[in-house]
Amino acid sequence: MAAPMSAAAKSDSNSDKQTLLAVLQFLRKNNLKETEALLKQEAQIKDEDVKPQSSTQGESDVSHALAAYKSENDPTLYEDFYIDLKNFIESCLDVHKVELSMILYPVFVHMYLELVFNEHEKQAIHFFEKFSKDQEEYYKEDLKKLSTVTKKEHMQGNLLMENFKSSKFVIKMSRDSYNHVKRHLQEKHMKMLLTIIQEHLFIDVFDGVPRNKEQIVACSGGMLGEALREANKSKVYYGLLKEPDMSIPIEEDEDAGDEDKPKKKKAKKDPLLMKKAKNDPNAPAVTRVPLPELKDQDKIEKITAFREANKRVKVGPDALPSICFYTFLNSYQGVTAVEVSDDSSLLGAGFADSYIRVWSTSPNKLRGIKKNSELQLIDKEADDVLERMMDDKSGSDCKTLVGHSGPVYSICFSHDRNYLISCSQDSSIRLWSLKTWSNLVCYKGHNFPVWSVRFSPHGHYFASAGQDKTARLWATDHHQPLRIFAGHLSDVDSVLFHPNSNYVATGSSDRTVRLWDVLNGECVRVMTGHKGTVHTLCFSPDGKYLASAGRDKVILLWDLSSGVMVAQFVSHADTVYSLCFSRGGGVLASGGLDSTVKLWDMNLVLTEMDTDGDASIPSSLIVNNNPKLLIGSYRTKNTPVLNLHFTRRNLLLACGPYVPS
Repeated sequence: MAAPMSAAAKSDSNSDKQTLLAVLQFLRKNNLKETEALLKQEAQIKDEDVKPQSSTQGESDVSHALAAYKSENDPTLYEDFYIDLKNFIESCLDVHKVELSMILYPVFVHMYLELVFNEHEKQAIHFFEKFSKDQEEYYKEDLKKLSTVTKKEHMQGNLLMENFKSSKFVIKMSRDSYNHVKRHLQEKHMKMLLTIIQEHLFIDVFDGVPRNKEQIVACSGGMLGEALREANKSKVYYGLLKEPDMSIPIEEDEDAGDEDKPKKKKAKKDPLLMKKAKNDPNAPAVTRVPLPELKDQDKIEKITAFREANKRVKVGPDALPSICFYTFLNSYQGVTAVEVSDDSSLLGAGFADSYIRVWSTSPNKLRGIKKNSELQLIDKEADDVLERMMDDKSGSDCKTLVGHSGPVYSICFSHDRNYLISCSQDSSIRLWSLKTWSNLVCYKGHNFPVWSVRFSPHGHYFASAGQDKTARLWATDHHQPLRIFAGHLSDVDSVLFHPNSNYVATGSSDRTVRLWDVLNGECVRVMTGHKGTVHTLCFSPDGKYLASAGRDKVILLWDLSSGVMVAQFVSHADTVYSLCFSRGGGVLASGGLDSTVKLWDMNLVLTEMDTDGDASIPSSLIVNNNPKLLIGSYRTKNTPVLNLHFTRRNLLLACGPYVPS
């Protein structure tokens, strides 16, 4: 029997692993198209950190991490010290009271954990019951999980416990408030409280006036407090990539009914397309991330999109968009995911019975490939060879894709509508051909259910997010992930590519939103403010803003250039599951479990936005929550809204299953 590994050997092993990982990341940073061996090796190294360790090593690591909680303090003093801290904060001036009260929750948690670790079970339970009711409402769910930890042996494996012992709770506080509480603790000789604050809290001190209640509440709610200001200092290239030069033939006005009326001779200019045609100083270099070359079919698609944009209806408070609702009736299988293709010609849905169904929303039927014997007769040199391969006899309004072995949680069409990507409870991601209507690849990398999957706007790449606390970047021609985005403290529930394909946004059950750089896998933005799981994300068409929403029923709008919250949209009565910007970006649509579609005025947000605020001084920022931002609310009879989509002409499509009452 082999002798157990010594602590020094374990340390050396971990050090070697980190060194190897750093080398691989350096090679990856300088060449995105590395060999498959490197990709596989890096994934294996990172997966080792995600997978559970052996029981002996796990217990040793937990014991070492929990050593900080070892204390010989009198267990009866904890209650007295907490009450003293609470009374001190209550006696402070209002200008300091709000900021200092943020200390109470993390101090309460760590005091409780100290009591549990030192086996003062009776005092710990009494302490929890007495003070847990005083904590903020948005921490109630975390406290419910913490209440299950009443013995030392319970501390291993508890998610909240693991996060609190491995990371510091972050609190932003003005220098005056910080000096105020520090002086009090030193004068009162409260060594226990000082030790907890120094070892388990990270107080991000800023120069400026203290924040008010609204500013603090807006940014609070994260599992481990707020985001550090340093976390949002990186440069983000949020601009749109320059479109390739293409000669777009001028189209005659097909909508003109009177032959005597003059024809259109010049196409209208679309502001968004004009911006994409120019060199944007905030845009990344076209070669920053390798993107697939445009095919002839892609160019035709862009020309079609440009023509559609010329006929786009401008929407806003004075011209609300029309809404078309697709309702799934008799969906006894349980609709778990809905998606509409970019050109609005395809509608797909995933079901709890593991099936995926795709419908055509246009008069065109969904066709398959001809039989092999018929394909042999086709002229392979013909210009329309692909069209000749399609079998008109097999055309139908709906196609079914079978392959997953669990509920399908997310689906996404590729931009060219040739492929569909899906993820499931079975921990797999599947790539489907919409020509042959068959499964091409099964990607396995996540260790637990995969909640969300999205294609890159430029194709080739896709991103996934799952219960294993990671998001991953994939390429359709690699069976291993190119990047593993690790940093969230709980499930990653939603993922979305930036319009320029250089960044990936994620929303998590740890109540934070993060932005990751595709080039090097680094987290460049951490945004806190949600009070519940983040289920949906949406970038504005110009790439500058990110909207997020979820279980807390509130929609938050973030400025990616600084990572600062710009606005809050409050009106929904239940979880928000879908967000979508109009094609021009003037209207934001939202929908969720309250069976309601709501429209929000983005132009008013931008008009009232505080442009003088300094992102380095939290108290100088203003969050817009003007009730006038809501410009429309439309309720269905009993249909939760699972997906929203603006067509290229700004017709709003909404989808959801009818739920009998």
